[in-house]
Amino acid sequence: MRVMVLVKATKDSEAGAMPSEELLEAMGKYNEELINAGIMLAGEGLKPSSNGKRIAFDGSSRAVIDGPFAATSELVAGFWLWQVKDMAEAVEWAKRCPNPMPGPSELEIRPVFELEDFGESEAVEHHRKLGEKITENKI
Repeated sequence: MRVMVLVKATKDSEAGAMPSEELLEAMGKYNEELINAGIMLAGEGLKPSSNGKRIAFDGSSRAVIDGPFAATSELVAGFWLWQVKDMAEAVEWAKRCPNPMPGPSELEIRPVFELEDFGESEAVEHHRKLGEKITENKI
């Protein structure tokens, strides 16, 4: 199963504070463990929401909202995409993570929908073919 592991933002990350050299080294070692175990598929840190935009939808209407965004605890500062056997394995790996922020912080683990979750249909087959194209583009 694939899971998205979200690193929740903090006041420091939203202020643009960069991680210390010690944290960068610790995260590098942790990411190396994830890669060597075949767990990590992708992962990146995100710039503060002041660098971001949101697109609000209402029917056919679209509105662009400039960051920064309120409710820091609901924002994401980074992510990993992992391949694990089950949620218990994801939790065990997450508990091994160095604290990703100075001070209190949180990780959120969410299962990723797989195409098989949607049954069979022409739309699902179209999405399957799109996934194959993405894979081809990475080669």
